[in-house]
Amino acid sequence: MARQETPLTSVMTRLRWPLTLTWAGLIAERVSRAFWPLWTLIAAVAAALMLGLHDFLSIEAFWFVGVAVAVAGLVFAALGLRRFHWPRRAEAVARLDSAMPGHPLAALADSQAIGGGDAGSEALWRAHRARMAERAAQAKAVEPDLRLSTRDVFGLRYVALLGLMVALVFGSVWRVGSVGDMAPGGAALAGGPAWEGWIEPPGYTGLPSLYLNDQTGEIAVPVGSRVTLRLYGEVGALSVAETVSGRTGDLGAASDAEQSFDIVSNGELRIDGPGGQTWEVSALRDLPPQVEVAPEMGDVSFDGQMSQPFRARDDYGVVGGMARFDLDMEAVERRYGLAVEPEPRAPIELDLPMPITGDRAEFSETLIENLSKHPWAHLPVTLQLKVEDAAGQAGRSAVREMHLPARRFFDPAAAAVIEQRRDLLWSRENGKRVAQVLRAISHRPEDGLFRSETAYLRLRVILRRLETLVDHGGFDAEARDTIAEAMWDLAIILEEGDIGDALERMRAAQERLSEAMRNGASEDEIQRLMDELRQATNDYMRQKMQQAQRENRERQQDGEQPNSDNSLQMTQQDLQDMMDRIQELMEQGRMAEAQEALEQFQQMMENMRVTEGQGQQGQSPGQQAMEGLAETLRDQQGLSDQAFRDLQEQFNPNSQSGQSQGNEGRSGGQGQGQSHDQPGQGQGEGQQPGQRGQGQDQAQQGQGGQGSLADRQEALRRQLEQQRGNMPGGGGEAGEAARESLDRAERAMEGAEEALRGDDLGEAIDRQAEAMEALREGMRNLGEQLAQEGRQQQGGQGQARGQPGQQQNDPLGRTPGQGQQVGTQDNLLQGEDVYRRARELLDEIRRRSGEGERPEVELEYLKRLLDRF
Repeated sequence: MARQETPLTSVMTRLRWPLTLTWAGLIAERVSRAFWPLWTLIAAVAAALMLGLHDFLSIEAFWFVGVAVAVAGLVFAALGLRRFHWPRRAEAVARLDSAMPGHPLAALADSQAIGGGDAGSEALWRAHRARMAERAAQAKAVEPDLRLSTRDVFGLRYVALLGLMVALVFGSVWRVGSVGDMAPGGAALAGGPAWEGWIEPPGYTGLPSLYLNDQTGEIAVPVGSRVTLRLYGEVGALSVAETVSGRTGDLGAASDAEQSFDIVSNGELRIDGPGGQTWEVSALRDLPPQVEVAPEMGDVSFDGQMSQPFRARDDYGVVGGMARFDLDMEAVERRYGLAVEPEPRAPIELDLPMPITGDRAEFSETLIENLSKHPWAHLPVTLQLKVEDAAGQAGRSAVREMHLPARRFFDPAAAAVIEQRRDLLWSRENGKRVAQVLRAISHRPEDGLFRSETAYLRLRVILRRLETLVDHGGFDAEARDTIAEAMWDLAIILEEGDIGDALERMRAAQERLSEAMRNGASEDEIQRLMDELRQATNDYMRQKMQQAQRENRERQQDGEQPNSDNSLQMTQQDLQDMMDRIQELMEQGRMAEAQEALEQFQQMMENMRVTEGQGQQGQSPGQQAMEGLAETLRDQQGLSDQAFRDLQEQFNPNSQSGQSQGNEGRSGGQGQGQSHDQPGQGQGEGQQPGQRGQGQDQAQQGQGGQGSLADRQEALRRQLEQQRGNMPGGGGEAGEAARESLDRAERAMEGAEEALRGDDLGEAIDRQAEAMEALREGMRNLGEQLAQEGRQQQGGQGQARGQPGQQQNDPLGRTPGQGQQVGTQDNLLQGEDVYRRARELLDEIRRRSGEGERPEVELEYLKRLLDRF
């Protein structure tokens, strides 16, 4: 009887392929769930064999592990067979039907239970079956669920799979065959004896290992290389003979399965037996490193920092080094404080700098150190460099005779203090002699020897402390070092004065700005640090100009010509332009170039020397006002020092009587004023005739007591009032701030004058300090105003730019053309508007490059602009 055709039958005929795939997925699900421990074990064992881990096991351990793996495999296989159930066709149909909405296959297999014979009900049933048939015709194979996370909670299958992948990449399938060699009577015995060998050079050489099976004839390896040999097969069939290790004593049997030794000399390495081989081994000696001091002399910066270049090399690389300075006693001129026997002092040992990156086999570096405070500064020494390699071998340079590089002091008083400091550090026996010399220096000193009363008082304090320690037997090494440090600080004050503080402030500002650039600080922070650097640079330049003025006055008094060399000249505007360039690079995000420009600016500022022009011809009113304010500040400092000394004498009368009559009562910095004990003498040499204002002339009247100080304070106040009235005009915040600061200084001077007339020296000193601080603030503001005016004039219309006697620029700031060129290639726009416009353009480019709807050609062009700028 023919099978009745139903809608389900025709649908199942069309769904044969999706149903077959669903059935296969069920098989995969059940196989993976039942046998995943077995195939995980198989993958792990295959990875271990391909990586050759079994070669590190003994025969017993190998067989123990092998039996355990076999037992585990049988257990996992049995458990898998027990859990596995072959899927039936009905299960595949149910899986396929459950994946479709409404279960259309089950609906097609149903028959109408009620409503038979009713035409409406039968029509509805036929429509339902037709809809289910259409839905069933769209059936697709159901993907199997192969997730095993609920069964393999530790992910062991992934660990095994990872090991297998590593073995396929770094291992070898052929290494699995060596398992048979570990079986008794296995492939090793059947195929005859075999061997393997390696030579591993020392790790510090960086050379690769050598596989002896691939080497023939002669072999050259470094001394200390490790030889490893493994013999397989019947014991005694192969043996090792060698003359390269130099071993004696208990060497073991020549036929041992595994042998290791180091190569220490040239010789022969031989494997005797079937398939044996012979090599002639050359042991390469590790040569000691070499180092030499560069023939060119090292540089010494103005503050005594030494830069000594050197060169080093080694066959495998230098790991470290040291520079040693020894005192050359035979070359020391033994006189004055150096005539006594020196106290024992260890040589100076400094670590040599090594390259951070790159090859250390041959390199050149520079030893940088500041030894200015060392007792051997400027004394004859011998320098020898020593370097070491990884093998512990050392190499030394030839001994070089030299004077220990250190800072030089050109001020006579500072040089004398440094010399006595050296004698004190040479031997404590010089303590009494040093005290006598210091007393001679400070007794009735010449005008101008000490820059300020404070420096003189510090010298007297050091002298008294030294005399007390020497007289009472408490002058030990610790006290000696403390006094030496105080003498060093005093010498720095005598040598630099205020310029040292200005230099340190400028260095600190440069370091803070450099660190901010490296750390990616915000724009506001960088702008604040840039303003701080500008202010510190202006202060330093002002101090340098004052120093140049003093030096030129001293040269004129000695009948010498002022400094006027042909070195490169730079103006204050040039320095401002350099700082503007640094700020422009930072605003554009070019931090590397900004860092390099900042380092060049720092080096130039530290090594620059400011010279003073002849007379004051060509000085602008602003520059003259700046010089006048600087002179007023020095006079105010002198009055403050005088008031401080008088305040000391109120509490300790006659404390300095007979010690420094020629210097008591000095006005300070420039040596103006009168002696306290000898009124009417001691006019300083701080100014040339004709350079003092009317107020300064009045300041010389009535000297000799507190009333004279009040009169001099009044005269100084009137002088400041006159200077404030003669300040050049010009608007701007800086100019207004300068006038306000000078007004505060004038009020503070008036308060100091009233305090002096009321014999209140403490209050007077406080008001004088306020006046000096206000004067400094006014000078800074005036300097900023002058710089702004210079920039405005530089970019103004109708004015030619350039130094007198040099090539002039046209009113637009362009240099004349050269050759066939007309005009200049320089930018015509300058100032803050250019920077603002550049930022706006860069922001606009970034905005447009982020709009994806723009054409591809335009986006690529915008990207190239961003990469470039």
